[in-house]
Amino acid sequence: MKLASLRHGRDGSLCVVSRDGARFTPATDIASSLQAALDDWAAHEPALQQRFDELESSPISGQSTANADFSAPLPRAYEWIDGSAFINHIVLVRRARGAEPPETLTRDPLVYQGASGQLLGARDSFSLGDPSFGLDFESEISVVLGDTPRGTSAGAAPEFVRLLMLANDWTYRNLVPPELSKGFGFFVSKPATSFSPFAVTPDELGAAYRDGRVCLPLRTRLNGVLVGDPNAGAEMHFSFFDLI
Repeated sequence: MKLASLRHGRDGSLCVVSRDGARFTPATDIASSLQAALDDWAAHEPALQQRFDELESSPISGQSTANADFSAPLPRAYEWIDGSAFINHIVLVRRARGAEPPETLTRDPLVYQGASGQLLGARDSFSLGDPSFGLDFESEISVVLGDTPRGTSAGAAPEFVRLLMLANDWTYRNLVPPELSKGFGFFVSKPATSFSPFAVTPDELGAAYRDGRVCLPLRTRLNGVLVGDPNAGAEMHFSFFDLI
């Protein structure tokens, strides 16, 4: 199933999207927003799945997504937690700022909690602010979780994964070293993250979603030029289940 949020209020208006991404239909009669659906997933997921199945079975139903004003699937969230699961990425980023990787690099993932009061849509405007801040961007895969108990093991983690989506995680590169030197973590160096317009349930990826990884290429383009093409599964050291 594929879900999205039309821009409306602070939390968006929930809708269901066809598998090909071409059509959508409102789902606010089931849950007013994606967050509301997540808050009682057991109750809302069957009705959302039925709405998706109905949309798929009727190719002429629904509205075109071409001019729809989609926000991020979750325009704001209770938490946005970023985990570094790709060892090579950590090494390159540390090298770029003259820092050594931690000794626990391969056995303890780096995790920080970012700002989640405003999560940007895929086509939302973004202001760099002062060009001297410098700006890096990176493609990421995100998982949306249901209520996950403290102490959940990697083996028990799969049942709490509700959805997957893409993210563009920006960093003000020139603000990172002085901020981290204070010993208190990222904050001003991490502006609002933007997300893909659609979020999908893991089953939509079929066999490509396995062992807590999305085993597909993650291609990043800047103005049409390919700048990154890692395999998001084979190169992922820590799985989503490990991070959870």
